[in-house]
Amino acid sequence: MSSGGERRSGPRRLGPTEDERLFSLPSPRERERQFTSSDPWRVLRILGEFVEGFDTLAGIGPAVTFFGSARTGPDDPYYKAATETARLLSLAGFSIITGGGPGIMEAANKGASIAGGPSIGLNIELPFEQGTNEFVDTAMHFHYFFVRKTMFVKYSIGFVVFPGGFGTLDETFEALTLIQTGTIKHFPLVLFGSSYWRGLTEWLRQTVAAERKIDPKDLDIFHVTDEPQEAVVEVTRAREKLLVLQQESMENVSSRELL
Repeated sequence: MSSGGERRSGPRRLGPTEDERLFSLPSPRERERQFTSSDPWRVLRILGEFVEGFDTLAGIGPAVTFFGSARTGPDDPYYKAATETARLLSLAGFSIITGGGPGIMEAANKGASIAGGPSIGLNIELPFEQGTNEFVDTAMHFHYFFVRKTMFVKYSIGFVVFPGGFGTLDETFEALTLIQTGTIKHFPLVLFGSSYWRGLTEWLRQTVAAERKIDPKDLDIFHVTDEPQEAVVEVTRAREKLLVLQQESMENVSSRELL
């Protein structure tokens, strides 16, 4: 990490990533090439990534995913806060999932490692090289962003979002949309760092909600905090609600079977 906050990454990858290839129109020459470079073949590769992800992560138990900038260095207060938050969540029985890279991802995986809990990193093929941080004990490498995003949501019961850039905002708003539409329920989204998120939350309140682009109650979807323990309380409360729902669902199934 440089003093200028540059992202720690290796040299630029030679050639396009699989995501670039997927979203590019094939050239006439590519249309004439063999099946393994065609879109139908890509569908099989995408399916393979889903199967591998489901198979690898199926047994990890309740997990929390951390997002945040890859540019955050070990001396940054947010790095230290992410480490402590992940440590506390791990001690509370949660697995910790990150994107597997540096910065906040590394900090969260470090916190899980300190607590002796599962530390998972879901890395992605990028135009520049980005290795998996040393604190990951279960690592996966994806070619496609949308497959990786599915894993983050499917195997987490909540997100803790630290200050970050476009990638962090992308994951944040995708989760907000899924919560707003009821696609995922009792899914806490904790924004850590009130000063960092203040401009965004005020804009959502004073402009987006005020102009009725969202319902004012949608502002309750996320929780802003500066305290690791408060983030743990939010996530733990959601886990308890989910356990109650699961128990009620099992009881309803048993009642129907008795009829």
